Amino acid sequence: MLRRSNRKKWNGRSRVFILLIVATVYLVGIFVWGITMNPVKYGVNYSEKLVSPCIKHLFGTDFMGRDMFYRSIKGLSNSIRIGLIASVISSIVALILGIVAAIWGGWIDKVINWCVDLCMGLPHLVLLILISFMMGKGVRGITVAVALTHWPSLTRIVRAEVMQVRNSQYVQAAYKMGKTKVQVAVTHILPYVLPAYLIGLVLLFPHAIMHESAVTFLGFGLPAEMPAIGVILAESMNYIVTGKWWLAFFPGILLLMAVLLFDGIGESLKKLWNPGSGNE
Repeated sequence: MLRRSNRKKWNGRSRVFILLIVATVYLVGIFVWGITMNPVKYGVNYSEKLVSPCIKHLFGTDFMGRDMFYRSIKGLSNSIRIGLIASVISSIVALILGIVAAIWGGWIDKVINWCVDLCMGLPHLVLLILISFMMGKGVRGITVAVALTHWPSLTRIVRAEVMQVRNSQYVQAAYKMGKTKVQVAVTHILPYVLPAYLIGLVLLFPHAIMHESAVTFLGFGLPAEMPAIGVILAESMNYIVTGKWWLAFFPGILLLMAVLLFDGIGESLKKLWNPGSGNE
């Protein structure tokens, strides 16, 4: 019975590790491939416009003869890059605000919670569009918009984690030894909440990528001349009714795979960190 139990535990962890490795390799590969790709690969070629998927053009070509496979890879790479930058900025804001709210408490905690409730109470997509438009759209606009709208949920998680540990004996002992709140936050609180923060950071990525693509699709994000999944899907709407299904199908599948894999990485890390769920 013991061997069977250990075998089940190992099999469960093995599946989690395999999923984590596959997802990481795929996403990193797309990201690096897109950054280093020669623009000629997805350049304009009117002599081959609207070619259906074939051996030469795996995802077909668009109305300007651009290879959809390479353009989709480049577009997804750009979406991942923007999602990474925005998620890191947003998660750092959440980490700082969550720790400050829980440790200092009082009116500071009330103000931070009020800001969290305000941001979460507004329609998310509308808020993204407004911020992106105010910042002039483009890469800067959409990055700032995503960064300023994805911190509230992680702030609540970090705050809850700090609330659990702030009254522990070693934290109270640090205060009695003359440590300031900032010192306690850096030396004792931060290491405790770091695992939850990293998992929350990874789980922010799929939301950031999806929202960047959605805002770009609506015309308030990345410019039309820049390869991006949102731009590609927006352009495909003019031709999909004429039977050019590949213009939306393949880029949409790539985006969906990236979102699901990011989510899978986050869930895998959560299982590996939590001994109870990781041994299921």
